[in-house]
Amino acid sequence: MSLRILSSANVESISASFSPLDLQCLMAQVFHAISCSGVAGVGAGISNVQTPHRTTVETENHRILFMPARLGPLPSAGSGDTQLTGHGTSIKIVSAPKRPDPRGLPGTTLVMDEATGGVKAVVNARTLTALRNSAGSLLSTRLIAKRIPRRIVAFGAGNQILSHLDLHLRFFPQVERCTIINRSINERVDCLVTRLSQAFGQVRFSPLAGDSSAKVEEAVNSADLIICATSSTTPLFPSSWVKSGTHIVLIGSYTPQMQEVDGDLIGRANQSKGLLVDSREACIKEAGELINAGLRQDDLLEIGRILPMDHSGELDIQALKARLESGLQDSGPQIPDFKGPVTLFKSVGIGLQDVAIGAAVVLKAEELGIGYLIDDYDA
Repeated sequence: MSLRILSSANVESISASFSPLDLQCLMAQVFHAISCSGVAGVGAGISNVQTPHRTTVETENHRILFMPARLGPLPSAGSGDTQLTGHGTSIKIVSAPKRPDPRGLPGTTLVMDEATGGVKAVVNARTLTALRNSAGSLLSTRLIAKRIPRRIVAFGAGNQILSHLDLHLRFFPQVERCTIINRSINERVDCLVTRLSQAFGQVRFSPLAGDSSAKVEEAVNSADLIICATSSTTPLFPSSWVKSGTHIVLIGSYTPQMQEVDGDLIGRANQSKGLLVDSREACIKEAGELINAGLRQDDLLEIGRILPMDHSGELDIQALKARLESGLQDSGPQIPDFKGPVTLFKSVGIGLQDVAIGAAVVLKAEELGIGYLIDDYDA
């Protein structure tokens, strides 16, 4: 049995070949599977959707999370010759540092071979996690934002923000300005701005320290899209700074103690039926913003519930692609009965996303011969 090892550089090289449209379609299939889970797979009694609750191991320096999942076979997602599909079984291992660490969160995904029961690939998950999150967020922006973003504000300067901005800017060439807000202007922020400026010369990038209150307020107030990817336990800005028509993406919080926005902003989105989540069950347990706002599971609408379906109840990929590609004009939210003033997508991340993106990357690596291959791993 062979074992393929993919480094962060390998994953970045492969993922750069995936189009934003393909990635949105892949995540749409995952979200559809989450919202329609319970359908039996092809095996006798084997579910296509299995997401056991993550296991946590505490060490002196880290909180290590083990997140297994299985996603059964799905129809191909994507467009043209770059179709993406991803299914199978995997487990992601992430070590969350207990003290600030500039290196971020170490992560690895083990992709299983369901035929042999062995591990067929070890994949660096830093880039993978950011990629699957940003693809889901981009899907939310395209489906429910009231207008095409031209001004983006991003809170944070890690891999999540890099991936989110990269995908959004690749998909929305109309973006003119992007403000990146961090606690301080440090080397990581400078490197992020330099990298994005080189890739998107038509966009004006402005780094901003979080303690510059007046400037932060001005940036937030002018934003069409706000992306938050921090570990904050207090709101990053008040709801009053956010203008009507803004779309907000929240991906930083994953515990009840973490909170990136205040309850007023959650209320503005929820009262107007503009609040979407990746998983109702997961978000109501883990998203501090939603918990602190007093929301119940029944108050939440999953993004998988607003995707187009065919007569058999399956995701209609062609209809979805048509919607996503519809001239990229300001078409307004696709949420039934939406009445404004803001839209919001909260994601805590789902194991099925890791399965799909990991399998897609490994499949492409096998096609291109990328990575380090141990042929006699089980010899």
